[in-house]
Amino acid sequence: MEAQELHRGRLIDHLQLVVRDLSAAQRFYAAVFDVLNVPIGGTGDGFFWADELFVSTPGSEAAQGALTGRHHLAFQAESRAMVDAFYQAALANGGKDNGPPGERAYHPGYYAAFVLDPDGNNIEAVHHGEAKRSAPSVRISF
Repeated sequence: MEAQELHRGRLIDHLQLVVRDLSAAQRFYAAVFDVLNVPIGGTGDGFFWADELFVSTPGSEAAQGALTGRHHLAFQAESRAMVDAFYQAALANGGKDNGPPGERAYHPGYYAAFVLDPDGNNIEAVHHGEAKRSAPSVRISF
């Protein structure tokens, strides 16, 4: 499967992961986000957030419904070296290998690594190679 054009930043407004151990999740995500140059945006009673990802405990007011599991999140990386650093940071902070850094056949230049976070979610960092963005990010002002 070779994609000729990809659109990012239009489909997902935000994601929330409900985790068993908020401290372990925060340690894991703080480490991998540091490598990906994504700051932790803030914390609250039973949750933390970064960019469009919210992570909370099952008792958080935002965690509605029955618990599910085994989600897949892919974070964009600026380079292959950043994917490699993500993988190392994840393993050093409670993550488990789910596919070491390397090229994947999804499209030319797709270089990714996969880890399982402390709750077993499949977390990926991907560099899309020579793909060009029309803008570095979407800016929303209120």
